[in-house]
Amino acid sequence: MPRKLCCSMPLRETFPPAGSKYLDGQSDGIVYRTVFSGSNLVQTYEMVRQFLAEEGYAEIPLPKDAEELKLFRLPTRNKQILMFEDNGYVHNPIKILFSSDRRIKRTLTLEIFNEQAPNHLLRFHKRMENSSPD
Repeated sequence: MPRKLCCSMPLRETFPPAGSKYLDGQSDGIVYRTVFSGSNLVQTYEMVRQFLAEEGYAEIPLPKDAEELKLFRLPTRNKQILMFEDNGYVHNPIKILFSSDRRIKRTLTLEIFNEQAPNHLLRFHKRMENSSPD
């Protein structure tokens, strides 16, 4: 994973604007999304934890390890349900999501929501579309 320059502000303090790329992820100004993939889920989850700490989210409660994280995976294979439910760990302003393809076990998608965006909580909890900052 690429590193930031020494003087860059953490993502939490300077959320990437719409259309920008930041450390292999992309931002629409409302949500920053990036994918982590290690040699196994344990390594991948540690990369996510490290990234969150470096980017200003160290105080967000997280599962203690990859085994505990697995308990947040939805037990269903029904893709329609997976469209409406978050398949992973959710704690405002972050989501750590498993792939909808259950064969992909070592990849996690991290979504970080812009806490300064209008209607942040409604967007985070899927009560409002994420595409417009209004």
